[in-house]
Amino acid sequence: MANISFRHVKKTYPGGVTVIPDLNLEIADKEFVILVGPSGCGKSTTLRMIAGLEEVSEGELYIGDRVVNDVAPKDRDIAMVFQSYALYPHMTVYKNIAFGLELRKMPKDEIDKKVHEAAKVLDLEHLLNRKPKALSGGQRQRVALGRAMVRDPAVFLLDEPLSNLDAKLRTAMRAEITRLHKKLDTTFVYVTHDQTEAMTMGDRIVVMKDGIIQQVDTPQNLYDFPVNLFVAGFIGSPQMNFVDVTLKKDGGNYALQFGKYTIPLPAGKGEAAKLDPYVGKEVVMGIRPEDFVDDGSSNATIEADVDIAELMGAEINLHLNCQDNRIVVRLPSSFRTTSGAHIKLGVKTEKIHLFEKDKETAICH
Repeated sequence: MANISFRHVKKTYPGGVTVIPDLNLEIADKEFVILVGPSGCGKSTTLRMIAGLEEVSEGELYIGDRVVNDVAPKDRDIAMVFQSYALYPHMTVYKNIAFGLELRKMPKDEIDKKVHEAAKVLDLEHLLNRKPKALSGGQRQRVALGRAMVRDPAVFLLDEPLSNLDAKLRTAMRAEITRLHKKLDTTFVYVTHDQTEAMTMGDRIVVMKDGIIQQVDTPQNLYDFPVNLFVAGFIGSPQMNFVDVTLKKDGGNYALQFGKYTIPLPAGKGEAAKLDPYVGKEVVMGIRPEDFVDDGSSNATIEADVDIAELMGAEINLHLNCQDNRIVVRLPSSFRTTSGAHIKLGVKTEKIHLFEKDKETAICH
C-alpha cells in the first residue's frame, strides 16, 4: 500500500519562518494527485517532505502504515523526477537509467531487462547509446522518468517536470505521464504551478496558498464549485471574471446590480437562507469567460467596449471594458469584432457564482 497521510504536519525553517503551518492531507493508494498553487505556496516543500529531502518540523507523515518522519530517503520506496532532469552528462542513456539499479547490486541480466522494458514504454530504445547532450528536452525528461520507473517505486514524485519544455512538448508529455500512471498503477504526486497541467492530468487537485490547503477535489468540481475567490481565480484559463455587485430582492426573485445593469438570478440559484443575509449588500459575482453568448438568447445582457481581441484559432478572447470593470470573454472565432468596437453580449445567468466580499468564501454556484 502506498497511501500517503499528512497529519498536522508543520514545516518551519531556521529563523522561525513557517512555510506550512498545519497540513492535513490523505492521498490514496494508486491515486494521481496534483499539488498546485502560485510560487512560494509550499507545494514543492510538501513534495520534498514526502521524499525525505525536507524534515518534518511537527506532526506525522505516513507512507503506507509507516511513520516516515525519521526514515532516510533511500528507505522510503519513492522515486523523484525533477524539473532539471538531473542526468549524468558523461553517461549514456542506458547507464543513466541503470545507475540506481547498479548501486543496489542488482544482477546485470535483470538490469538489462528492466532498462529495455522502460525504454520501450518511453520510446527511448533507439537512444540508449546516446549521451544527454545529444537529446532534446523531451527526450531527457523521458530518460529521467525511465530512471525512476526501473526502481518500481511505491510512490512517484514529480516536481514541475515539464516546466523546461516548449508548449508542444509539454502537451505531448502530459499525455505520456498520464499513460505512464495507468500502466504502472502506482501512486503519483505531481507538483505544478500550471493549472492546465493540473486540470488535464490529476484524479484530484490540491490547491495551496501560503502553505494552507484551500480546496482538495476533482478537476471538474474545482472548476464548477470553487470554495473561495482564490480557487475560482486560479483554476481556469483565462481566469474567472469578478465584478462587485449589489444583491437585490423583489418578492422571491433575486437580482444583481452593477452600474446601469440588473442581472436576474435564475430560480434555484442558491437557497434563500444563504442569499437573504446579503440582500442590499455588496457581493462578488464570478462568471467564467466562456459563459457569455452573442446570440441574444439570454435574459440578461451587458454592453461593453472591446479593448483587445485575441484570435486563438477556434476561439477569440475579448478583453472588454464594462462600466469600468475589466472582463474577458471567450467566444467562437466566427464572432467578428475589432479593438474599439462597442458590443452587446448575453450572460449565462445559471453559470454565475457569488462570493462574500470580505471573507471571499463562496455563497452559491
